[in-house]
Amino acid sequence: MTESPERHFWTLIEPIHAITYFAPECQEVFETAGLKGFWRGYFGGRAAPLGAAEAGSIVALFFGFHQDFVARAVPDIWQRCSPADALGARLAGVDAAWSVHVDRVDKMQLKRAAFILRVAAESAADDRRPMFQANLALDAPTEPHLALWHWATVLREHRGDGHLIALGAHGIGPCDAHVLRLARTGDAVETLKPFRGWSDDDWIAAIGRLFNRGAIDELGAITEDGVALHDTVEALTDELARQPVSAIQSELAELAHIVSPVLRNLTIAPRSPGVIPYPNPMGVERFDPS
Repeated sequence: MTESPERHFWTLIEPIHAITYFAPECQEVFETAGLKGFWRGYFGGRAAPLGAAEAGSIVALFFGFHQDFVARAVPDIWQRCSPADALGARLAGVDAAWSVHVDRVDKMQLKRAAFILRVAAESAADDRRPMFQANLALDAPTEPHLALWHWATVLREHRGDGHLIALGAHGIGPCDAHVLRLARTGDAVETLKPFRGWSDDDWIAAIGRLFNRGAIDELGAITEDGVALHDTVEALTDELARQPVSAIQSELAELAHIVSPVLRNLTIAPRSPGVIPYPNPMGVERFDPS
């Protein structure tokens, strides 16, 4: 697929947001707050803007996880850590991780990038998507690097909400969506399946449903119809993400220039320890500054 402006924008903001999932400093802070184990920190940190959400709400809004996988952590997490404390922990974790993994990025440049993302987010303020609205309602941090992380988070949740709309419009369930994406990208099953809670039987059933739709063949390879289905969903996801990107169209190149060194610092590469692996469960591609 030719990369759209909306998808390009996503490659700029998703790795910044994902610090909270991949940086060990973030998990350490979540554990100190009472959220022991990676998944308690994940669900607590990401769901905290919603308040003390029940498992059913998180299954619906996060979409890609098996309900039993979510139930292992929710609602137990709210007995261990309040949503307000989880919000504080996720910001403290990002702050700690930033000081370790991102160096020598000018604060004024980060402030400018955060401002651009704020303009993008506020242009879509009446687009009432649940994860987007919940994060948009939070007070933005004042420190430039935390403000950048905050607005990147608001906007990636905006795209995520839209992606669920696109999947629903085409009758694609959560496990089916995972199987279809991996068939399209060629990424290994191990980059995603262990992190979403679906069993081998669930995975096989999803393959069967996609085979019956003509999206994959008897060997599990994607068909022309499958490519068309996947790309149609992505195109609708882009369309639903158009408003905030259009609002900063003339600043996109500037934004990419500012965050490029941040992304280089975060990327796991042969000569960089980084924190964000590629491929990854989010499916975001490595940013290409060229």
